[in-house]
Amino acid sequence: MGGKVEYKKTYKHIYLPKTVPVIIDVPKMPFIMISGTGDPNGEEFTLATEALYSLSYAVKMSYKSNEVPEEYYEYTVFPLEGVWDLIDKNKSISDKSNYKYTIMIRQPDFLTNELFAKFVDQTKKKKPNPFLERAVFTEMTDGLSCQILHIGSYDDEPESFAKMQSYCEENGYIRTSNVHREIYLSDPRKTEVQKLKTVLRYPVRLQ
Repeated sequence: MGGKVEYKKTYKHIYLPKTVPVIIDVPKMPFIMISGTGDPNGEEFTLATEALYSLSYAVKMSYKSNEVPEEYYEYTVFPLEGVWDLIDKNKSISDKSNYKYTIMIRQPDFLTNELFAKFVDQTKKKKPNPFLERAVFTEMTDGLSCQILHIGSYDDEPESFAKMQSYCEENGYIRTSNVHREIYLSDPRKTEVQKLKTVLRYPVRLQ
């Protein structure tokens, strides 16, 4: 593959939607992922996120190793993503201790199960983290989905979900699951709250 793969250019339709809803058929993609429960502002979520980034950068920087992966190509590390659900469906979505999640980072096509196991072992030695034990490498697809670019606080996401709901109703689509995906295009540690960019996505089908 020639040139560097920049996800914001190569996969623009997946990662850079507009601030109005669209329907997209999401392909199958390889991810490293970690599942957990509880408040995303807590220590466990932070450790899980750090484990994902440690592994993802180990894959990216592997071209500097003695054993460069076969078919390696240059690329930009993909953004963090999360699939969110509730443990107890009867509780309010404002109760963050009731959250259930699988966070993940998309990986390049050259990563294999064998290489993944090697990178986990390497990372355990360089950057020990208990959540490395919980990391899995697998393919995943969202299929037919509605998505939108949400700009602003995570707490204001219901406004964007309302736009998605209206769009689906007007265009003959039905949401098929209460689970939704978020793709974090901004680093909340370095970005003003009102400028945070997050892709919101959930699965749909035609009525």
